[in-house]
Amino acid sequence: MLVLADNYIPFLKGILEPFAELRYLEPEDFTPETVRDADALLVRTRTRCNEALLVSSRVQFVATATIGYDHIDTRYCEMHGIRWTNSPGCNAEGVCDYVEEVLRTLCLPQNAVIGVVGVGHVGSLVAAMAERRGMRVLLNDPPKGIGVPLDIIAREADVITFHTPLVRGGEYPTSHLADAAFLAKCRADVVLINAARGGVLDEQAALLEQHSGKTFVIDTWEGEPRLNIRMLERARLASYHIAGYTLQGKVNATNMCLAALCRHFSLPPLQVPADRLPAHTAPAHGWLSAVDRQLRAHPDSFETLRETYPLR
Repeated sequence: MLVLADNYIPFLKGILEPFAELRYLEPEDFTPETVRDADALLVRTRTRCNEALLVSSRVQFVATATIGYDHIDTRYCEMHGIRWTNSPGCNAEGVCDYVEEVLRTLCLPQNAVIGVVGVGHVGSLVAAMAERRGMRVLLNDPPKGIGVPLDIIAREADVITFHTPLVRGGEYPTSHLADAAFLAKCRADVVLINAARGGVLDEQAALLEQHSGKTFVIDTWEGEPRLNIRMLERARLASYHIAGYTLQGKVNATNMCLAALCRHFSLPPLQVPADRLPAHTAPAHGWLSAVDRQLRAHPDSFETLRETYPLR
């Protein structure tokens, strides 16, 4: 069995080798030629697993070490018998910590009203954290039948944070969920946080002059790794898609990919050995401001900054 793995999935090397041939590739090296003879792919968001990549291959299993899976053409995979899986909830605690660091950095009052849009693994933790801080929490997740309408959140919330997948069609699309019409309904001084997926926030709408009083905090960007420099300048806090980049989140994602692959190929259960993990200390308050300064100093190095980011 041949498994191709993204070279940046941490702690993976040496675990599967007793059971399969492993080849570790840079994200850009996943091509129709390199995947042709592979049985399984272990990827991250930079590898687009679609017909163009998979059509001439024997791939039967794709796992992404990320919560998001819009880089996987799930319809194509399902139509062609390719099992796919993501890593839901793997970095939920990390994203929650990111949102809390935003609240600290912006010195938002404890009695502020926060709207949480998307109440899955991440949104549920964010809501609980905000309640612990004494904030009034408004929830919105129509697919789950949860919460209040977006119009009410726009009208009442001091802070709105998005934690949805990027869905482009269907009954509950989230692409440009925060569009010009939604932003127009928000309070003039609202804080909007996008640590979900690039495209949930309509960046062109955010740049309109009538929204100049609003505060934008952006971790996930439309078109990344190429940034809209005007949006970078407009954002109050900016980071390079690392809200969920924590040591535990990365371990969780690797273990979830391993578990799914082992189930699919009837291998014995495998996981990252505890003695392989480095010693770890949580960063002090102020780490997000340091990340913000880094990105502004090197906006063309988005992917390099992300790949070399020291896990929190």
